[in-house]
Amino acid sequence: MLKVTLQNTGLVVLLLLLGDFVSGWFHYSTPHHSGKTASDTEEQSCFCHLTGVLDDCYCDIESIDVFNNFKVYPLIRKLTARDFFRYYKVNLKRPCPFWADDGHCAIKDCHVEPCPESKIPVGIKSGNYNKYSKAVNTDLSDLSDLSECEQAQNLGAINSTLSNQSKEAFEDWARHDDAQDHFCELDDETSPDAEYVDLMLNPERYTGYKGPSAWRVWNSIYEENCFKPRSVYRPLNPLAPVRGECVSEAFYNWLEGLCLEKRVFYRLISGLHSSINIHLCAEYLLEEGWGKAVWGPNAQEFRRRFDPAEAKGEGTRRLKNLYFLYLIELRALSKVAPYFERAFIHLYTGNTRQDSSTKDLLLQILNETKAFPMHFDEKSMFAGHKIEAKTLKEEFRLHFKNISRIMDCVGCSKCRLWGKLQTQGLGTALKILFSEKEIKNLPENTPSKGFQLTRQEIVALLNAFGRLSTSIKELHNFRTLLEEHR
Repeated sequence: MLKVTLQNTGLVVLLLLLGDFVSGWFHYSTPHHSGKTASDTEEQSCFCHLTGVLDDCYCDIESIDVFNNFKVYPLIRKLTARDFFRYYKVNLKRPCPFWADDGHCAIKDCHVEPCPESKIPVGIKSGNYNKYSKAVNTDLSDLSDLSECEQAQNLGAINSTLSNQSKEAFEDWARHDDAQDHFCELDDETSPDAEYVDLMLNPERYTGYKGPSAWRVWNSIYEENCFKPRSVYRPLNPLAPVRGECVSEAFYNWLEGLCLEKRVFYRLISGLHSSINIHLCAEYLLEEGWGKAVWGPNAQEFRRRFDPAEAKGEGTRRLKNLYFLYLIELRALSKVAPYFERAFIHLYTGNTRQDSSTKDLLLQILNETKAFPMHFDEKSMFAGHKIEAKTLKEEFRLHFKNISRIMDCVGCSKCRLWGKLQTQGLGTALKILFSEKEIKNLPENTPSKGFQLTRQEIVALLNAFGRLSTSIKELHNFRTLLEEHR
């Protein structure tokens, strides 16, 4: 699907001149205006149009702000700090499948510190560690004596006390080929290169990764995977033969002419891009000296990427797409609630007391999502002629799966980690939304082959939604910060 061609010398030279166009791996390509003193009106222009009802749904931004900032954000922040959700197994050494590897970023802030291999218990290496039900594990009474990293690994070792029926069920799960349900290229967790990473110790923030390598990743995503013909150029694309309003007008005329499904696809990718940029602005390296580095919000950097004047009118659209993506993942959480409400599902780590409170906290969040009154209606998608709808859905899935493969081309390890996790989280959300029938038919007291989630998918889903929730909360923080500097 992804057509990778050799770049000619002229293009390489052009990319090398674009270093400031991509000041950070997930940055949008926006012109940099240095030395500009913004007026009070300009300082607020990042938000003056960020209001009202979103396109393609019946929800307004103000309702999402209140719901997220006061109800969801405090809970999801607490949940993602729990042991079950803070450890994510990922292979950061997979080669890029589409072009020659540029080599990994040498910037120290790009580095990811995994849990050492020597700390991983034998049981998790030899067992079916994907499963998260309590039945898969023993009750490790001496878990408190283990190091924090070792505790992370005891998330699912198979125990000999399992009944034969349970063993057969888990083996059947392992054999089950659910490739048609996956929207992501999943890492092989049995690979020796797959390692557990503590997400709390490797936070997503600005790393300084930029330049042609970073630009090429997002250009490949947008230009070759968002159903866009090559004759249509994205606004602010430095490769566009012409610049200005005519490019923007042609692009949005094309976008509005797409079917709902393809338009949704673009908005999801743009929303993800926007969310990641907000994280980088909120956790920016403000000071680095002989002492400890200081990280915090950079209002100027935020304005540069999202102010309508700086971003040539694109800032508000980008932020609205973030809210749209939030609604999509919020809807997925509300739909998957019955899966977790079953009594035999446990988020097992071995710490019985914490495991119980973790599930209670998760159910509290899911109940909040179910109570939200203005959900996106996923039934409006793939609702046409049966054969055409099936073909379109498969095309949608394959395009997104291809994007998940592009994440292995990111040169910065920390950027790759969070890119892979958030892509898998969104892919899991899409899997849930299009598995409504299977979820409704889940057996109450036994495992199901019809619909299942691995521990990795659960960790990615909740952390990805946590990142979106944080982005919307950070928008409130930036609004306050800009007001204070008026």
